[in-house]
Amino acid sequence: MKQITVVGAGVMGKGIAYTSAVSGYKVFLNDLNDEKLAEAKTEINAMLDLSLQHGYLIKERYKEAKENLLYESDLTLAAKDADLVIEAVLEKMDLKIKVFRALDNICKPEAILATNTSTMSPTEIGAQTKRPNQVVAMHFFNPVHKMKLVEIIRGLETSDETVEFVKSIALSMKKESVEVNEFPGFVTSRMNCLIGNEAMNMLMEGIASAEDIDKAIKLGLNHPMGPLELADLVGLDTRLRNMEYLHNTLGEKYRPSPLLAKYVKAGKFGKKSGSGFYEYSTEGEGR
Repeated sequence: MKQITVVGAGVMGKGIAYTSAVSGYKVFLNDLNDEKLAEAKTEINAMLDLSLQHGYLIKERYKEAKENLLYESDLTLAAKDADLVIEAVLEKMDLKIKVFRALDNICKPEAILATNTSTMSPTEIGAQTKRPNQVVAMHFFNPVHKMKLVEIIRGLETSDETVEFVKSIALSMKKESVEVNEFPGFVTSRMNCLIGNEAMNMLMEGIASAEDIDKAIKLGLNHPMGPLELADLVGLDTRLRNMEYLHNTLGEKYRPSPLLAKYVKAGKFGKKSGSGFYEYSTEGEGR
């Protein structure tokens, strides 16, 4: 395993590319938007610099990671030699299917195709390719370089060899993994979406402030992060898409909070936009 290609230079794509590079892999980060790619390069370099300064990376690995990271807007050039492709585009099934159909034609026959979806069906995505046995979901968590878990979701035709392969990649990135049989929302997203949605409804109802709701969950239930700050970190637009998908597939208990929909309409997407349930600076963060 030499090359990983990451498709999508958003929050998750940048994190997966960074983590793959510091784990020793050659990495192509692909996005159709050249401006977004340039922004991703700046942010990843800032993360690398901070990681070196704070002692999380030795100088040799820092230099190697910078050399291994390549930024390419042409999907064919980015993916034709990849051993593993990890798709990290928006949580829209039609968009994911479009990407996977293209990858199926571009990638070498033995390449594994993974989706970083947090809710959607790897079976449905894999069925759009000629290699459904080599399609799997690898659900990373944000921030990728800090979070320890990768959920590995097996589609209906995903082979044992594919599952073991992506488990070994996760392990090489110093991640723990859990294997999940496909069902909408898997394990973590089903739980997170319910908890976060209820927190938003409580905030809307005036039960407590965002700060006190998060503090209660962190100190009372021992969660490392409150549900509202976690939603801000994930992205409120992303959370809304997840909730809409789960509402359509699992029913009424996943109906999105009206407050979430209102924030997204206002352009308050959370940390990435600088404003959500909290206000944020734009300073970068190292490991």
